[in-house]
Amino acid sequence: MNGWKRSGRGGRARIVAHLDAQEAAVLRGLVDEVRRMLDGRTAERPADELEELTGLRTGPSEKPDDPVLARLLPDFATDDGALSSALRSLHEPELIEAKHGAAAVVLETLPPAGGRVELTPDQADAWLAALNDVRLALGTALDVSEDMPDDLPADDPRASHLGVYHWLTYVQDGLVQSRMAMR
Repeated sequence: MNGWKRSGRGGRARIVAHLDAQEAAVLRGLVDEVRRMLDGRTAERPADELEELTGLRTGPSEKPDDPVLARLLPDFATDDGALSSALRSLHEPELIEAKHGAAAVVLETLPPAGGRVELTPDQADAWLAALNDVRLALGTALDVSEDMPDDLPADDPRASHLGVYHWLTYVQDGLVQSRMAMR
């Protein structure tokens, strides 16, 4: 990746970068994996007759067992278990829908074989949301912490994936900087 750059002015302002084929494939695969995880969580939705009558969607009231999904779909309140369950049931479907929407924007604007990515400010915001979700998911799976060294020993099974995590951080940081310059 050559980094994000601002192009144009005013209503024609765009943020542009070039991703090679491998970068595009990795990003596409990770975004799609997060979408599949969220789809699995959506499939856990309880049947709700009230939803059929009112149109009010509800989701599971319990926190996901999977630590990655639990990181992507955190509790809405921590002090009161009943409140947290009720808020999760009411708001989780909307949260998943927003995450799906951001992922869709990335997949629509990312050339499958790599190449030029040109984003409007709204598309850049969606990319930032999706990149954040991917980083949260990968960071949780790798057990990334502030104490973790930048490089792991070669025999550590997380070593090659940590490089992808660092690359995602670079992509996200560059996009944040370019997006802030547009304001």
